[in-house]
Amino acid sequence: MSTEIVETNPMRALRIGKVVVNIGVGASGDPLDHAQTIMEQLTGQTPCQRLAKQTIRGFNIRKREPIACMVTLRGEKAEAFLGRAFTAIGKKIKSRSFDKWGNFAFGIKEHIDISGTRYDPNLGITGMDVMVTLERAGYHIDEKKHARGRIGKNHKVTPEESMRFIEKKFGVEVGATNE
Repeated sequence: MSTEIVETNPMRALRIGKVVVNIGVGASGDPLDHAQTIMEQLTGQTPCQRLAKQTIRGFNIRKREPIACMVTLRGEKAEAFLGRAFTAIGKKIKSRSFDKWGNFAFGIKEHIDISGTRYDPNLGITGMDVMVTLERAGYHIDEKKHARGRIGKNHKVTPEESMRFIEKKFGVEVGATNE
C-alpha cells in the first residue's frame, strides 16, 4: 500500500508525513507504565515519556514529572496504524478536526476498539489522541540548513484536499461539525 495517491503532477501528490499517537495519563508510576506497554503493543515502537510543563496542585502534578507517552510513526507503519485507528472510530471524522494546513486529529476513547487488540486486565483501558500530518514532496526545503527555501502558497495542503485524500485513501466519511 503506497503512501501517495498519484496525480498528473507527482509533486502535487499528497502523502502521510507522520502520525503522532499520544496517551496522556496525568500521573507517573504504574498508570504511565501501563500506557507505555499498551502503546508499544499497538505501534511496535518504544514510546517516549512527556513531562509536565507546570505544577498543578489540584491534580497533584509537579513540573517536569512524566505524565504522558507518545510515538511518532512514519511510512508504512504510520499508514498501517492509521487504517486500524480509522476502523476504531467507525471510519467517520468530523470536518472540524482539520486545521487550515490540512492536518487533522481525532481521539480514540478505548484502545481495545483498535482491531487486533486484546483486553488485558492488568493494563486496563486507556484512550489516546492521534494527530496526522499530510504533506507534499519538497516540504522539507524550509527545514534544511544550506540553501533553505520557502514553500509556495499553491504547494501548501488545504483542508479540502486533505479531506478528499482521506476519503479516497482510507474510505473515511468526512461529516459536518454537528453529528
